[in-house]
Amino acid sequence: MKTLSYRILLKREPEGGYTVTVPSLPGCVTYGDTIDESIEMAREAIELYIESLVEHGEEVPTSEGMLEYILNIEAQAQYA
Repeated sequence: MKTLSYRILLKREPEGGYTVTVPSLPGCVTYGDTIDESIEMAREAIELYIESLVEHGEEVPTSEGMLEYILNIEAQAQYA
């Protein structure tokens, strides 16, 4: 079995909990009440996503070779 690496993004929601997205897997989104639960939910979502890709004979993308950079933009107060 090969180990694959994926970058996940957790966004704190105003009503509580965290929405998790996986940039390398379009549409792979999940939610958890805590950071730990969110990470575990992401692991499960990624595993199911990959399982579906394999069943349909599709390529399994990874985060390998992906670069990350945070770009700061000055914006008017109404957008901040």
